[in-house]
Amino acid sequence: MSSFGAGAPGLLGAPAPEFELPDQHGSAVRLSGLRGRPVIVVFFPFAFTGVCTGELTAIRDSVVPAVGGSAAVLAISCDSMFALRVFAETTGLDFPLLSDFWPHGGTASSYGVFDHVRGCAIRGTFVVDAEGIVRWSVVNALPDARDVDQYVRVLAELGGRP
Repeated sequence: MSSFGAGAPGLLGAPAPEFELPDQHGSAVRLSGLRGRPVIVVFFPFAFTGVCTGELTAIRDSVVPAVGGSAAVLAISCDSMFALRVFAETTGLDFPLLSDFWPHGGTASSYGVFDHVRGCAIRGTFVVDAEGIVRWSVVNALPDARDVDQYVRVLAELGGRP
């Protein structure tokens, strides 16, 4: 069950909500610091769960090699930085996993993908263009994996590589 244009109302065609979050190594990553190339912002519920692990390893195996350095991939959950570090190490994920741990779910909330009942992000993906504008999004229910091959197609439609 996926839907285009889901997430925060009015987000498509608008500037992406700014954030600065620690990655799995404690380094701060600011969305605006990646201007000049598209960014795929992937919210996921929890590290070490089956669907999340499958999606993120598919991104590692398919999306990252396809986009090379022409686009950045950022994956965000409400897990702690320490849990994300172990998750990245055990699954071989080498792109930034960002911790939206505190204020808990603040960034996910700004994108309209925070589940207040479960205390986690739902499966939302946002493609932000080189100027920082949200150009595409898809939001799935917690148990429903996303088609990560769509990310590569969307980037190609935006005129970026691949």
